[in-house]
Amino acid sequence: MTIRAWQGVYPAVTTKFRSDLRLDVAAMEKHFAWQIESGVDGLIVCGSLGENSVLAGDEKLEVLRIAVRVSARRVPVLQTIAEGSTAEGIALSERSAREGADGFMVLPGMRYVSDRRETIAHYRAIAQASAKPIMVYNNPVAYGVDVTPDMFGELADEKAIVAIKESSDDVRRVTDIINRTRDRYAIFCGVDDLAMEAMLMGARGWVAGLVNAFPRETVAIHRLIMGGKIEEARRIYRWFAPLLHLDVSRKLVQNIKLVESIVGVGTEAVRPPRLALVGQEREEIIAIVKQALATRPVLPA
Repeated sequence: MTIRAWQGVYPAVTTKFRSDLRLDVAAMEKHFAWQIESGVDGLIVCGSLGENSVLAGDEKLEVLRIAVRVSARRVPVLQTIAEGSTAEGIALSERSAREGADGFMVLPGMRYVSDRRETIAHYRAIAQASAKPIMVYNNPVAYGVDVTPDMFGELADEKAIVAIKESSDDVRRVTDIINRTRDRYAIFCGVDDLAMEAMLMGARGWVAGLVNAFPRETVAIHRLIMGGKIEEARRIYRWFAPLLHLDVSRKLVQNIKLVESIVGVGTEAVRPPRLALVGQEREEIIAIVKQALATRPVLPA
């Protein structure tokens, strides 16, 4: 896959579980197919929203195989690399490449907050071992490790690193990265309720969460912005905003799976230590979704 191909809407797809919390293969096949048929430009499996931390290595490969099979080369499929050590990350990337992954979304080593030198060494080691392109996932808010614009400048000589999922929660980063590296990277916004702002400042893609329940609206916003139809995009984005805020939460997985359940494209099943929402927090999300469905905009043809 070329850098140019990595743009557009890439869902961070949810991992579907049966009632016994084993992988639900049929549900994932149906969901991934629906996302592609709705116009998304790629799939990212086993990310934070895909409950990476509670999946065994073999399960991550199984989810990848499902996505690769369903995609049938229609869109690129990225495996998330979020292992505890650099060596484990390299090993999973090698196994995933053999299973058909088109590339990887790579996080810093988990459970250790690396400094600048360590972070760059981690990404260099995985990039140099990878036969597939890489998207660096930068989320200092959640993981405590910040890949700064200057660090992306330093990593620019690693040809395997082609894209950035920018989730620092600071939309100014898009401009800072472009000023530092020009068009070296395909920049994706990884924060749902900053996506339009980021794309207006030069991001070409959106690693999205609420797309799991509302793919056509998500795709419409991206295409309208890229086509310069800003007012049309803004109308849909403002309607979408209360839902998009649900992505920016410690309980984003439970939030989004509840939304999926309400619109009929999934269940609330999550693996412990996560538990499905209850009480007031659950009722508040139900109210948000009901309001959104009652006022759902008509999308342009």
